[in-house]
Amino acid sequence: MSPFTSSRRPPNTDKATTEEGLTPDGPPEGTPDDAAAGQDAAAGDGTPVREEAAAGGDGTSPREAAPGDSAPPGDGAAAREEAAAGGAAGVDPDEVVAGGGRRDKYPAAARAVAWATTALAAALVLSALLLPNQLTRLTPSTFARIPVEGILGAAVLLVLPPKARRVAAVLAGAGLGLLTILNLLDMGFHSVLDRPFDPVLDWILFDDAESFLRDSVGEAGAIGAVIGVVVLVLALLVLMTLAVVRLSNLMVRHSAVATRTTFVLGTAWISFTALGVQIAGVPLASTSTAERVNDRAHQVSAGLVDEREFAKTASVDAFRDTPSDQLLTGLRGKNVIFTFIESYGRSALQDPQMASQVDAVLADGNSRLRAAGFSSRSAFLTSPTTGAHSWLAHSTFASGLWIKNEQRYRNLTSSDRFTLTGAFRRTNAWRTVGIMPGVTRAWPEGKFYGLDNIYDSRQLGYKGPKFSWTPVPDQYSLSAFERLEHGKPGHKPLMAEIILASSHNPWAPIPKMIGWDEVGDGSVYNAIKKAGKDPKEVWKDPNQVRTEYRRAIQYSLNSLISYVEKYGDDDTVLVFLGDHQPVPTVTEGNFGRDVPITIVAHDQAVMDRISGWGWQEGLKPGPKAPVARMDTFRDRFLTAYGPKSGSTPSTRSR
Repeated sequence: MSPFTSSRRPPNTDKATTEEGLTPDGPPEGTPDDAAAGQDAAAGDGTPVREEAAAGGDGTSPREAAPGDSAPPGDGAAAREEAAAGGAAGVDPDEVVAGGGRRDKYPAAARAVAWATTALAAALVLSALLLPNQLTRLTPSTFARIPVEGILGAAVLLVLPPKARRVAAVLAGAGLGLLTILNLLDMGFHSVLDRPFDPVLDWILFDDAESFLRDSVGEAGAIGAVIGVVVLVLALLVLMTLAVVRLSNLMVRHSAVATRTTFVLGTAWISFTALGVQIAGVPLASTSTAERVNDRAHQVSAGLVDEREFAKTASVDAFRDTPSDQLLTGLRGKNVIFTFIESYGRSALQDPQMASQVDAVLADGNSRLRAAGFSSRSAFLTSPTTGAHSWLAHSTFASGLWIKNEQRYRNLTSSDRFTLTGAFRRTNAWRTVGIMPGVTRAWPEGKFYGLDNIYDSRQLGYKGPKFSWTPVPDQYSLSAFERLEHGKPGHKPLMAEIILASSHNPWAPIPKMIGWDEVGDGSVYNAIKKAGKDPKEVWKDPNQVRTEYRRAIQYSLNSLISYVEKYGDDDTVLVFLGDHQPVPTVTEGNFGRDVPITIVAHDQAVMDRISGWGWQEGLKPGPKAPVARMDTFRDRFLTAYGPKSGSTPSTRSR
């Protein structure tokens, strides 16, 4: 007789059937333990609690009252153990012994709740086993697969003794919850950085993420988001653990059915694997969880190896001991400005939906600068990052090392590595300054770059509003540089690193160009911000995001071109480039990690020094323009503008 029908017999037959169907391992009649175990087993498989047990009756359990029950010996003992552990099926044993409560009054509802809870537990575990780590793979076919990890886990739980089984179920549930959290983090990182989350190196980035939220949506929104994330993490860990424990107990109570089901699913999985069966291009037999765990293990191992390899690479530096009188001889007397444009990537120049508008800005700027006596050449550099982490690109460009993660960045900025900006300072022929509007608090890493003075957002004299994340509009940053350094009469030649941040995500609201004499202390931007768009509205539609990104890039380019046109002179040398591509919402996974780079100069002798690079004329590099890694630029630049253009100093021992 199926255990699902045992409770439907007339009450007056209970005593007789109990005497005939007593299981070998059942406890003495009338014990509370037996009643609790019966209640728990009934709730676990969706059957109503027997009226006799609830009323006190003769103390027999549903298991004892089923003479045709085919459950193996010891099944009642397993149920009692689970009941004693707290009721794996969600039943409170104390409540059952005391009289059953609502379960007696509403047996149908109790049965429905038990079934629904079990179904939800199964759905939660199955979803966790099949959950991808990228939003683009989040399709219905992904969840219509058979996970081998679930089959093996069920088999292990079925053969373990009770105590070991409970421990294994708790550990498996917690582990599955943790893996789900990591998969969700991967989704976020792929959406922004086009790479998975690094469980060793990326924890420090949560502070930056919180700062970004605070600047973008306000203090209350950031606090709400943090609370929501904490609640989600705790809920996943707790609910996943409870779900695995519940399913484990249910399998043990119905071990015969569970064993057959596990065998059938295992056979099906092997068959589907051998035949290569797929659904919508996705293999029906899944090993994604095991593969992801393996990837995590390799990721941790690779991080440890990378630290050693980076230290070895960083110890070699062709320019570290170059005498100051042999550095940058081809630029003496020039005002050299290195400018990063936030999120200015190849996609801005080649994506059909935005290329024509950006090209119009560059073509117009090229004509204006040429009329002012400037010439320019452009190419592409491959950035070590995409979507965010501008500091990785900045440090790669300055150090000549490939800074691809936080571990490398921390090791680099705590070292004495010779930098491109430091080369200017070593000569004592330039005053070196930084315009860093995105820096809003103490920045100890700034010392690494060898700058005489750094103007952050607090030192630029800006009295206007933030534009979402962006603390200072680009035109104001350039105006402040002119007021604080470049515009001062009789100044020493300058080397400036300027970060233009108005094209930073979320690209709304966007400032607009105004007359340079209107900039003032920035108060004029209050009205401009009010007329701008709400980032929360923009991000509801990917097409709007792409449009606003394009408009932000246009604004940054216009600001820089207009500055050179108005304030540039015979001694001006400008190198401007992007730090990284924008987020995948904009790039849609196209155009890789390349960013444009352009050198602009009034003195033709400066341009002649790079004539052998093969860069294309103008402000816009074409699709076939040369491409080099960003970490190669430092040595190439120092060589081109050294005493012997085209040669690289030999490496000297420290």
